[in-house]
Formats: sequence, structure tokens, C-alpha cells
Amino acid sequence: MAQQLSFDLPSKPALEREDFFIAPSNAMAVALLDPAFHWPSGKLVLTGPKGAGKTHLAHVWARQSGAWIIPAHALPHEDLPMLSEGPVVVEDVPDIALDPDAQEALFHLHNLVLAAGHPLMMTGRAAPNLWGLSLPDLQSRVQAATHASLEAPDDALLAVVLAKLFNDRQIAPKPDVIPYLVAHMDRTFATAAKIVEQLDQLSLAEKRSLTRPLAVRVLAELSAA
Repeated sequence: MAQQLSFDLPSKPALEREDFFIAPSNAMAVALLDPAFHWPSGKLVLTGPKGAGKTHLAHVWARQSGAWIIPAHALPHEDLPMLSEGPVVVEDVPDIALDPDAQEALFHLHNLVLAAGHPLMMTGRAAPNLWGLSLPDLQSRVQAATHASLEAPDDALLAVVLAKLFNDRQIAPKPDVIPYLVAHMDRTFATAAKIVEQLDQLSLAEKRSLTRPLAVRVLAELSAA
């Protein structure tokens, strides 16, 4: 179902604008989501790897614009004319590459939203030309959108992402944990999320504070997996 700023996550993510750390890897996307910026095509495709901040930025923009947020796979069950009465965010569009009904629904929603003069945001991991949508008219419209990409993190951004993930779980690692992780982990957002989850579980199971030795163990376990 379409929703406005409700979350189904195991922790409580901080999703305000001030919680998003701007770095070279995401600065262009942040700039394109400024309320004063009008996308030339009336639509934006926001891409990036899992955990890069797509959902965070989508919620920031939705809060600013009053947009509905809906997963692409749910579109066939939605009231499309009602949704088109304002801005819309459609998340995880590549997930419907094998779902003709959802693609037809997104095609009609796309046309309704733009005809009404409202902006449309669509999100996915890969670049839009790789989404593989089987409806040619929809694929061409997706590729005509303004494109903003969230890239892999540098050291500063990775450290902030780890700190935010720990904070979302209301846990405080020892000061040397995050620098150690940044220096030794695989440099992806998905890995950061997995590491924080496993550290949280391990510290709870052993009733220990979150220390560097615990971080060493978790990284070793991930490497051996």
C-alpha cells in the first residue's frame, strides 16, 4: 500500500535531512533533491547500492514535497488517479522487471503524475538503462528521467554510515571500533549494515560492550563465510 513516511525496519533509522552526511559520492544527488530544484523532465531516477541512502533521501524529499511513497510491486493494487494528485516516490522499480501488471501500472502512474504537473521519483540499485523493464514505453520513459547516482563511500562517509547504523540501534561502540572497521572491512554499504547487525547480536548474546576485539571477530567470521 502507498504510505507516507512509515518504516518497517528492525531498528529506528534517523531519516531527517540533518542526519544525512554529504560527501563527494552523494553531493550531486543531494543537490538535485533540493526543493528549489525543478527536474527538467519532471522526474528523477535515484540509484545506488543497497544501504547507500536511497530510502533516506527519498523520505527527506517526500517530507519536503508531501509525496506518497510506494514500492513498485504494490502499484497494481493502488488507486492510481488518487496517487497522481500529488508528488510520488516509487521505490525499487527494477524489482518489477518480470511483472507486466506492475509495469503497466507504473506506466499509467508516470503519465498521470506528469500530466498533473507533479514530480515523480523512482529508485533502484543499478543505472536505469540496466533495469531490464519488459515494457518498452516504460523503459524509455525511465531512461528519459534526470538521473542521480549514489556512489561507493569514501573513508569519511563510511565512518558516518557506521556511526548512524550504530545510533539507529541505540548502541555505542568503543572509540576505536569504527576506525578499525573502516580500515579493514569491504567498502560497501551492505557490508556496513551486516557488520553492525552482527556486532549488535554478538554483544547482546555475550552481554559485552562493543569493543575492537568483538569487531575483529565479526570481520574474521565474515571473511570465512
